[in-house]
Amino acid sequence: MEEKLVFLLAFVIPLSCSAPPPNFVVFLADDLGYGDLSSYGHPTIITPNIDSLAATGTKFTQFYSAYPICTPSRSGLLTGRLPVRNGIFTDHSYPIDMAFRVFLPSNTGGLPSDEVTIPQVLKQGGYNSALIGKWHLGHVSCLPTERGFDEFFGLPYAQDEGCAPYFCPEEDRLLSWPGVPLYNNTKIIEQPVNLNTLTPRYNERALDFITRNKDNPFFLFMSYDEVHVPLFASKDFLNTSVRGLYGDATLEMDASVGLIMNKLKELNLTNNTLVVFTSDNGAWTRKELDGGSNGLLRGQKGETYEGGIRVPTIFSWPGKIPSGKVSMSLGSHLDLLATFAELASVKLPNRTLDSYSLGPLLLQDKESPRETVFYYRGKTLMAVRYRNFKAHFVTRSGWGEDPPIRHDPPILYNLGTDPSEQYPLQAKQYETVIDQITKIAQDHTKSVLPLPKSQLDEMEDFNKNIPPCCQLKPV
Repeated sequence: MEEKLVFLLAFVIPLSCSAPPPNFVVFLADDLGYGDLSSYGHPTIITPNIDSLAATGTKFTQFYSAYPICTPSRSGLLTGRLPVRNGIFTDHSYPIDMAFRVFLPSNTGGLPSDEVTIPQVLKQGGYNSALIGKWHLGHVSCLPTERGFDEFFGLPYAQDEGCAPYFCPEEDRLLSWPGVPLYNNTKIIEQPVNLNTLTPRYNERALDFITRNKDNPFFLFMSYDEVHVPLFASKDFLNTSVRGLYGDATLEMDASVGLIMNKLKELNLTNNTLVVFTSDNGAWTRKELDGGSNGLLRGQKGETYEGGIRVPTIFSWPGKIPSGKVSMSLGSHLDLLATFAELASVKLPNRTLDSYSLGPLLLQDKESPRETVFYYRGKTLMAVRYRNFKAHFVTRSGWGEDPPIRHDPPILYNLGTDPSEQYPLQAKQYETVIDQITKIAQDHTKSVLPLPKSQLDEMEDFNKNIPPCCQLKPV
């Protein structure tokens, strides 16, 4: 079976001849697990504002990030292309590949300039765009304002990549790099960033952006640093959750969602704004109490079991998307680009995409156009999901020193009856299914060739102080 690719240029859902183009707000959590929200079953983390989005919209139970770790995941979300197509992967193999999974301060690569991002697609429709929060797609001539966003206020990479010594536990402190900087567009305004005051400043910038663009279509990408380690919370949220600091951080993020939703309501923008809440990958459970929960799903961040890549996701658009609906349809971060383009009535980039428009699913209760999910680690296709069946061709733990294990025949699960991936199906009884998925994998693998240049492998000396302004200081 040939892989289905998206080339949606003509089909447009009829919203109204006189309706203005919708605004788009994406709330992206960092390392939030499938089981970390009260609307997804967490017993002690209560998230009323995020839960309200589910009450006024559609909650997905089978939605996927593009990759089980943050840098490649974000590249897929913004380009609608798998990381293996857009260059955000490593060419290195086991065991060296562990050092090239995300962009570090010593990296000089970045999201290639010829990749087309969501803000660039929406610019055709006159949209203004802002990324507030974590970027993590390159910091050497590759900041958000150099990849389509009009405004950027946030961090270039994760807060554990050179964080302040008074804040990080010893095991999370990377001694060879300076403190993580805070950017305003392309200018560093604080280094190291004060994490304890960061989210309130994000909120202020987000509310200002919305207010300034209330009469213009906009795309706001709220890319939270919560709940990546090291955990943090501002003084108003410290010690407010029985779940500890992880819960405090989640509650502060939830409150931020509430502030932004209230601003949309105040400006009468709620009914013309599509809001998405999701997470960049699964919870990092190896961090124990500093990590989250993936609920009933097996695995964690960095792995291609469901717990690494299936993420809580909610779409809300009052008056357009049904309220209180739970959808078991397949969807992916990859689909945001095609969905937004269709709803904004703008053209898609003329290139191979891995993005499907979910507009008909969301607005007209049609079937999801997505039938497959491809699970990658680096340039290796580890697993393929087709409808309810998932075949693991290669397995490997997310963070251990164990080598990859290849499986022939692949390990097969029915995710409909066994979402926890606990009970492998007998290969002899499912030969037709295995043959079908194997053919899908083979056709897909051919479709990504030739591979682009790896950006994650572009690095100066690992201990060299590359970015962005300061002399190296001992911590």
